[in-house]
Amino acid sequence: MDLQAFARFANELADLARAHTLAVDTAPRVLTNKAFTSAPFDPVTRDDRLAEAAMRSLILARFPDHAVSGEEGGRSGPEQAHYCWSLDPIDGTRSFICGLPSWTTLIALLEGGGPVLGLIDAPRLGQRYLAYGEKAVLITPQGETPLRTSECRTLADARFSTTDPFLFEGSEFDTFDRLRSKVKITRFGLDGYAYARLAAGTIDLVVESGLKAHDFNALIPVVRCAGGTIGDWWGADDFSRGAIIAAATDELYRKTVDTLAS
Repeated sequence: MDLQAFARFANELADLARAHTLAVDTAPRVLTNKAFTSAPFDPVTRDDRLAEAAMRSLILARFPDHAVSGEEGGRSGPEQAHYCWSLDPIDGTRSFICGLPSWTTLIALLEGGGPVLGLIDAPRLGQRYLAYGEKAVLITPQGETPLRTSECRTLADARFSTTDPFLFEGSEFDTFDRLRSKVKITRFGLDGYAYARLAAGTIDLVVESGLKAHDFNALIPVVRCAGGTIGDWWGADDFSRGAIIAAATDELYRKTVDTLAS
């Protein structure tokens, strides 16, 4: 099966997730703190778990030889599967429980361990960002629009976003603050949606720390297929430490790496 067929299936998964996450106005949420009591509040809702379970069931029914790795349910399926679906049913749960529209559903297909297809769905906004191969599009009820990052090359011109400055720990906060002082505009609280808007050309730079695989797998194809650069804080592709830079251009990415290292 080719990537175009997998893309159609990814859209099915996103539609299925929407059926659960958009129904919250008629059903009470159940909140759980996944973190230890001494750690920052890390919420999960019943809607997270229902949406992931539905997507997981559909994947394993349609592709029993594929693996699934979800934020809430861990990994299932064949241990040596060539394909693995990465799921984050509600990225931005804090926004979700506050009634804000910027939360997203993240879906990625990994082949041989690397993401080859990414989907960022913003159900409340009616926006879906899909990328694979050489294709990157924004899908809305009005149709498809090609995605392309901006041509921003300097920090002084950059529209910068990070989810929450207080998620940077220890010396990371000082590093973030040094970067923030060099950019044009800083916006907080967008989670995965910031990467979608970077791909659309309205945000130029996103820097984060502490991300897990389900947080970034879907973002990588969306940013890269739209013409952007995404890598780690040290100028490489090692995402395992969760320290991520996404930039509209390679030049802006390199300048950000230099600033973080200085």
